[in-house]
Amino acid sequence: MDKLLQTLKKGGAVILPTETVYGLFARAFDQAAVQHVYTLKKRPLDKALNLNVADLDSIYAYSKDQPAFLEKLYQAFLPGPLTIILKANEQVPEWINSGLSTVGFRVPAYGPTLDLIKKAGILIGPSANLSGQESGQVYKDIQAQFDQDLPGIEDDAALTGQDSTILDLSGSQARILRQGAITKEELLLAVPDLHF
Repeated sequence: MDKLLQTLKKGGAVILPTETVYGLFARAFDQAAVQHVYTLKKRPLDKALNLNVADLDSIYAYSKDQPAFLEKLYQAFLPGPLTIILKANEQVPEWINSGLSTVGFRVPAYGPTLDLIKKAGILIGPSANLSGQESGQVYKDIQAQFDQDLPGIEDDAALTGQDSTILDLSGSQARILRQGAITKEELLLAVPDLHF
């Protein structure tokens, strides 16, 4: 774990499991580290990234105009396979959200990954694969895709292989941008205040 923490602090990228698929993680507020991830993945620069955070306070710190039910939503589903899109505030650099007015938040449920976020600070963590390829689920296959060895945690058994549900709360009505592990029905059951 110390090696991974040091790699992150030096601006490197690491491969970590979430409860869904592997992610390619780097420190979010280190522009060079974020650019390194874009380069590794061959990801278009106009494709925004999510912030991987460890708590609800961090979501409030980097967003604005949050719905009143946000805390209830957090308590019901996070940490877990839910990505929440909110309006970004001025604390979010454009290299994270590509200059958009919104930003996504993810709180991974995989224990060691969440611990690293707590220690290293807020991270980006797009899926660990070359852009356009399927999300990475087998550690050795992921390593083979990249032109350099990347440190990480190998735990294929921890993954469900099902992507997180992306819930957009930046507008007047909630929208599911990607149906993943959490269904609309489950969201409404836990948070009746949600309006789609």
